[in-house]
Amino acid sequence: MHLLSASCVCALLTAVFYQVSGLETIIGRYGETLEIPCNNGATKPEDILITKWKYDKGEGLPGDLLVKKKDEDVANIASDEYRDRVSMASNSSLLLSVAKLSDQRTFTCMVVAGANIVEYPVNVLIYKMPLELEISDKAEELEIGKLTKLGTCFAQHANPAANITWFKNNKPLVADGKEIFIHASVQVDSVTGLSTTSSTLEYSAEKEDTDAQFSCSAQHAGGEELTASPVTFTITYPTEHIVLQIIAQGPLVEGDNVTLKCVADGSPAPTSFNFHLPKGDVVKVEAADSYTITDVTRDASGEYKCSLIDDATMEASKNMTVNYLDINLSPSGNILKSAGEAWTPNLQIDASGNSKVTWTKDNVKLDNEPTFNKLTYSHSGLYECEVSMGPINRKASFELTVEGAPVIRQLFKRTGEDSQREVLICEAEGSPKPTVSWSINGSLDESPFINGKITHKITVEPAANLTVSCTVYNQFGQDTKVINVSTYQPEDSDQTKLVVGVVVSLLLASMVIGLTYWVYMKKSKQGSWKTGEKENGSSEEEKKLEEKVEENSQKAEV
Repeated sequence: MHLLSASCVCALLTAVFYQVSGLETIIGRYGETLEIPCNNGATKPEDILITKWKYDKGEGLPGDLLVKKKDEDVANIASDEYRDRVSMASNSSLLLSVAKLSDQRTFTCMVVAGANIVEYPVNVLIYKMPLELEISDKAEELEIGKLTKLGTCFAQHANPAANITWFKNNKPLVADGKEIFIHASVQVDSVTGLSTTSSTLEYSAEKEDTDAQFSCSAQHAGGEELTASPVTFTITYPTEHIVLQIIAQGPLVEGDNVTLKCVADGSPAPTSFNFHLPKGDVVKVEAADSYTITDVTRDASGEYKCSLIDDATMEASKNMTVNYLDINLSPSGNILKSAGEAWTPNLQIDASGNSKVTWTKDNVKLDNEPTFNKLTYSHSGLYECEVSMGPINRKASFELTVEGAPVIRQLFKRTGEDSQREVLICEAEGSPKPTVSWSINGSLDESPFINGKITHKITVEPAANLTVSCTVYNQFGQDTKVINVSTYQPEDSDQTKLVVGVVVSLLLASMVIGLTYWVYMKKSKQGSWKTGEKENGSSEEEKKLEEKVEENSQKAEV
């Protein structure tokens, strides 16, 4: 049982039934039991003698329903359709079951209390919400710029009739007479009196409407709102742009596979294309947008195009470059050259782009490309070049051998560790590896032959002074050098050195004394000539001199 107040309807009905003072309006639900109040307690129950319910049958004719006298049961005096649908509540309200639209009329409660008779008219309205909303007659697709009937939204079996609003992405659509047209209509069921509202939306779609959600909702006087489940539409439009994509795993090189893909923005997207190859060939692809070229070569470089099969003017193009790198090192392999020659290897590069060259000799990186103004034996070795361009690498190499007659660069000696032997060292250059021979026998030691150089050592213990020769030779010539070697001279002991030193010192001292005496005697004779003294001087001076000479002579003998 429901009692609903509708103040807006009350104001309307007050104006219509203006002659009825204090007219109240209530709203009932269709198909449910409606309770219509009587005097709302204005008269105390113990004072009521008679309560009677009646209704307005139209044209000013009343229809009786129920009557209750004090201390008696309710009497059903209805003689029409209401007989089985009416009853009275304990508070004198009229209970009307299975409310219908035909119940929208005025019901009056008449109360007799003492000498007073008071009537309380009540206006009844019956509301019914529409059934669940749905969008029918939906378009299969919407074409951009073309006004198309999108669908019809139905709000069925309502009272009063519902109002329908269309929405796109939850925003209401308003008819603008250009791209949006909304046509609404209401049909009333002749039997039930219920109304069905239909609203048809005509819409001119845009590209942005792809995946847009359209829905409708019904607004009813009962205050509730129903919303239909949203629907989406395929938005169709012709191809406006086309793009050719070249798909490869990194920079394209010879031997790779490459896929050409044509991408168009039409809806639905085109599924068949023509692919135009650089040499004029055309490949038609249906039910696909790609064409794959396997094991490409440099001849595949050029301009590629794709176009729509049904519109050749709608095309796209793109240049494709197949990267390649060829090198030719001349000469290569094993190279024999003579020492002193000028020679430069020739490296030719044929590439689709800029390349980088790296040279190594015996796995050691070189700063520059090898150029030989005058070949030496040290230039011999394995030369390798690596040329790179992006992901492509190429290598080439040559083994250079510089040949020539051997030359002895140095022949020298040094004393062995025991001081009794001599180590003779002969350093030579030449290629092929020269043979080394000595004019004397001894212990030999030979270094590895590297870059045309060899060092040969011989250790000897000469018994006499010798002249030793070192000879180097190969198929191109020979060279010889000599060196003098002395016999071993053992060194004296420290004591011998001391005695010899003392003897030498004494001899030197004697010589000095003798020289001094001779000078003295000579001066003495000269003095006697001047003074008149004897030639030999005084006897005392002679005696002292003799003693001095004798003393030095004794020391010398020791």
